Order: sequence, then structure tokens, then C-alpha cells
Amino acid sequence: MTHVAVLGAGVVGVTTAWYLRQAGFEVTVIERESQAAMQTSFANGGQISVSHATPWANPATPLKALKWLFKEDAPLLFRLRSDKAQLRWTMQFLQECTAQRADANLVQMVHLGLYSRAALQSLRAEIGIDYEQQTRGIMHFYTSQAEFNAAIAPTERMQELGCERYVIDINTAVDLEPALYPIAHQLVGATYTSKDESGNAHLFTQRLAKQCQQAGVRFLFDTEIVALNLDQAAPTSGSCQSHIHSLTIRPNGEDSQTFSADSYVLALGSYSVALAKPLGINLPIFPAKGYSATYQVNPKAPHLAPFVSMIDDEFKLVMSRLGDKLRVAGTAEFNGFNLALNPVRCEAITHRIKQLFPRGIIADSVDYWTGLRPMTPSNVPLIGRAHRGYIKHGSTNPQASFDNLWLNSGHGTLGWTHSCGSAKALSLLMQGQRPKVDFDFVGVE
Repeated sequence: MTHVAVLGAGVVGVTTAWYLRQAGFEVTVIERESQAAMQTSFANGGQISVSHATPWANPATPLKALKWLFKEDAPLLFRLRSDKAQLRWTMQFLQECTAQRADANLVQMVHLGLYSRAALQSLRAEIGIDYEQQTRGIMHFYTSQAEFNAAIAPTERMQELGCERYVIDINTAVDLEPALYPIAHQLVGATYTSKDESGNAHLFTQRLAKQCQQAGVRFLFDTEIVALNLDQAAPTSGSCQSHIHSLTIRPNGEDSQTFSADSYVLALGSYSVALAKPLGINLPIFPAKGYSATYQVNPKAPHLAPFVSMIDDEFKLVMSRLGDKLRVAGTAEFNGFNLALNPVRCEAITHRIKQLFPRGIIADSVDYWTGLRPMTPSNVPLIGRAHRGYIKHGSTNPQASFDNLWLNSGHGTLGWTHSCGSAKALSLLMQGQRPKVDFDFVGVE
């Protein structure tokens, strides 16, 4: 039985382990935390949002980012740093901001999103996993006429691609989500995607990890991955592929040791970059610090907090009802690997939610969190076989590929949305099959 080591136990890593195990692989998951989903998957916005596929890199973003440059509470904030990696990533991001590139990237994300949402629904039906899921759809609502106008073209484009996102009037929006009634006079429009979903990504990942263990997946928690070790022997005759012979790991802070498997999947999000770099692999992933705030729903007026998952496009916030709590997440701060909570950005979230649903939540109950979303310049994740040099979706380099190193990283703000589809597709690629999704996988001719 082929043994695969999955590096990382976030939602992408654990779903990868599940699909590989279901395909008959022996699987070991290696994670530096003591449990699954304790980093970027811990307290995200909770949405399975095919409809949230408009890339951050689009023609409107550079001017907005310039205006927001010195605003601490800006939805998108680039910290000016003497960081070559950030500068290089920013230049690549700007290259993706053309209308042509933005449309191409939107197509990629909608295709993967539809495939992934279907995979999640099948998995849920198969194993009966519960994770505070809501299947009430996702609504984008607008209090800015300019933002609403800008949403029309992407909405129509998504419809062409098979995503059932439609413009709805304000009365329909309020009928779908009565919690909007008190602010109906502020709304200028909305869109609605009935088949999108929401749920608790942390709970999903932890419960799926238990299912993985019951199915025979081994987890090595509290284990730091120090290095990927390249086989220094010459490639076999007729082959140009490089080979990873082992990992250097450090379990529980002990001395380093070697761990070997037949194949390796890099699913470490923003931390994938440093591990891949010594092998000559250039992953264009940079951490975007996202924030979330979790509020207790007011038990005296639970109907005044939304049940339908929402997106406030003007403020770049998403909202999901998780049991008796409301999770609000969003914004992106490009500030390296800094995980410190910025009180100004935290308070900006609460200020906006108090404007929208003042009686639906208990504002003083808030629990703030921040995590590092692994962003590619295009917003499209990197899924497939690794190769040396610069990697982007669809890139190949047969003369410098790896025969046993695979990538599942760079999912940005849509890791939860794309996790099941990415994992299912990668498991098929590793079996020599082509997934039934029109997506530009890495290292695939």
C-alpha cells in the first residue's frame, strides 16, 4: 500500500487525508499543533461560497488599496515593509488586476467552487457529519450604490459559469432574511445564491479528523516539520524527476528525526513557502491576515441576528450563524507573519455589526481572532504535482518536476469553500486520473 504523508492538519490537509484514505492509500498527517484546525481553519467566516469568487486582484483594487493605505480599519491594508517577498508578491498581484486576468481567475474559482461544494454535500450525505451547517444560501447585500453596480457584471458572469447567483430586490432580500428588516431602508440591492452554504469549519475539520482516525489515518500532532529531504542520487535513466526521500521532523520539541513515506502532500498554507524554497520551488503565496469576531446571539431576540449567511461587500465582511453564535469575518492585512490582534481593526468589525444588527447580538460577548490566509496573487490555489521554479495554477515543468511531492496550498479566503474539491481532485491526480473539473492543475499536461 502506498504511504502518503500529508503535511498540515487544517481543513485542506484533513480533507486531503480523508480522500486519500478512501482511495486506498496509507496516510499519515503531520501537524505542529496539538489538534487539527488550530490555525487558519480555527475561526474563519464559515462560508461555502461559490458566489464569493470575485478575485481580490481585479481592476478596481489598486485604486482602493491606495486610498486605504493609511487607514487602520481598511478592508484591504498593505503594510509598507522592507520585505522582498512582499514586494515581489505585490508586483505579481498587480499584474493579475487586469480585466482579462481577473475574469480568467474568476472562472477558475467558480469551476473549483462548484466541484468542491458538490463534494462536500456528497461527503456529508455519506458519513452524516454535523458541523452546525446551514443550507439557507448566501446573500450579498449592499448599502452602497457603487458597490451594488459593480456586483452586477460578476453576478451575471457567474450565472454563465453555472453558479446560481441572482440579483434580487430589497423586498425579496428581507423576506429571505427578516433580520434585515430594520435596515431595509439602507439597502440598495442584493444578490442571492440558494445552493451556497455555511458551517463551522473548525468543528468540521476536527470531526472529520476523528473519522479519518477511525478509518486508519495516523496523526502525528505536536510535530514540527523541519525540512523536505531531496534524494541526491541521480535520476533513473530516462527520468528528469526529483525525488523526496524523507522529512526531518521534531516531535514534541525533542531531537530531530527522519520520517519517510512514498509520497508527500504540502498542505501547510502560508508556511508551505519556506519548506519548499530550499528545493528550488517558488510558491507565490503570501499571508493575508484575516480577522474574525464571534458574538453570542441575543437569546431574547434571536430572530434579529441573521440565519442566512451574509456578505457585506462594501466592508468585505462575511457572517454565518453557528448555533447560538454569529461569526463575522473578513478584511485582509498584508503584514507578513504577524499574528497580533489590531484593536482598531477588531473594533471596526464590531462597529459595523452594531450598525446592522444591534439587537441581534450581545456585543460585549465578542471573541476576536486572527489567522493567516495563504494568498496567491491570482487568488487561485495551487493543486497538483510540484516542480522547480515559479509555480502558478496551470504551470508545468516536466524537466524539473518531482515524482512524489504534491501541492494543495494557496487557497486564500476560500480554503473552506475549496477544501473538499481540492482534496478529491488531488487524490484522483495521485491515482493517475483526471478530475472531472475544468481547472488548471499544477504539473499536469
